[in-house]
Amino acid sequence: MRLSSLLNAMILMIACAVTIAAQQAVEQRAALNEAATASDVKGAAAIEARLSTTVLNGSDDSPVTNVRLVVKNTSANFYNYVTGWATFYDSGAVRCGEGLFKIDALAPGESSETDTPGLRLRCTPASWRIVATNLLTRTADAAKEVVVTPPLAEPAEKPAPVNFIISIDGEQHPIQVGNPIVLKLGNRNRKVVLRPVP
Repeated sequence: MRLSSLLNAMILMIACAVTIAAQQAVEQRAALNEAATASDVKGAAAIEARLSTTVLNGSDDSPVTNVRLVVKNTSANFYNYVTGWATFYDSGAVRCGEGLFKIDALAPGESSETDTPGLRLRCTPASWRIVATNLLTRTADAAKEVVVTPPLAEPAEKPAPVNFIISIDGEQHPIQVGNPIVLKLGNRNRKVVLRPVP
């Protein structure tokens, strides 16, 4: 009974540790005059964004409702569709607004200006970050996974043919594995092939 409780407690602790590790943010906050970056699923840099809107003085009574930003594709993939969140933080690192952005197509190294409709920025932010929620690549790009081919192995030497003898009523007939032998049994010829078991 005690061992079962201890085992359950250890499983719970491991599950919590995995959950906490999975929730760690990969995207780092940036100052308002710096580029914010977002990663793809594998953790590689995918896009970066810079703010085009410079006046961001929001309050509870008069929130900023839209911000322009320039999103650049920093990966080698062509994206057919890109969406993400731009999140803003005040000087106390408290989130005070976020807005969704969307771009229909973005080639490698290409930049596109977009906005964040639905944003309600209720502070004068000190930092911001972006998170990519959808990075849909072309079908051809998804098939370009980098696969390392193993080095070619030297061809295995073919084993020397093994000879067998079939004895039928005292009459001996030599046969090799894989090579047929034709025997006259009664009034008909029969083909016999000796094969190894796979």
